[in-house]
Amino acid sequence: MTVLPITIWGEPVLHRRAAEVDVFDDELRTLIADMFETNEAANGVGLAAPQVGVGRRLFVYRFENDDGAPPSGVVVNPVLTLSKVSGALPDPDEEEEGCLSFPGGQYPLKRAEWARVQGFDGDGTPVEFEATEWFARVIQHEYDHLDGKLYVNRLIDRYSRKAMKQARKSGWGVPGLTWMPGVDPDPFGH
Repeated sequence: MTVLPITIWGEPVLHRRAAEVDVFDDELRTLIADMFETNEAANGVGLAAPQVGVGRRLFVYRFENDDGAPPSGVVVNPVLTLSKVSGALPDPDEEEEGCLSFPGGQYPLKRAEWARVQGFDGDGTPVEFEATEWFARVIQHEYDHLDGKLYVNRLIDRYSRKAMKQARKSGWGVPGLTWMPGVDPDPFGH
């Protein structure tokens, strides 16, 4: 297994819809193993293929949950069904998200409290589970990456302005920027 560099906001693959996976082969399984290794090295709770420069519809996660889902897994070609997202303002103390592709930033965001996930594992076997609360947030966050969105694209204006200021100050928004988990300093201080 190999730790892969993580792409940073501005890399084109992060900002376009990822393609469906149509072949479940050893190359896909190697990518999945590398993504698990990269997520672990980055202290992440989830990692989508576009975050390692691969425009395919899959993500891995590692999150202890009370929903009966495995604490870690992969979902290929996922389909989500969500509960309604509250129209209330996000709670800055309870609903703050971060992203390995927007390193170091953490901003509040409202998400659906429940998600049904359907897709396939790395062998093409169907998987289906429900996720609630923070686990649902993790799943939605990773799924967004497959549609070319980062959580900062969903922020309310006040937090969006702060995020874009952080991006400008960091020199992001251009292709070719990455960071290497286990080599570069952990941007979230884990």
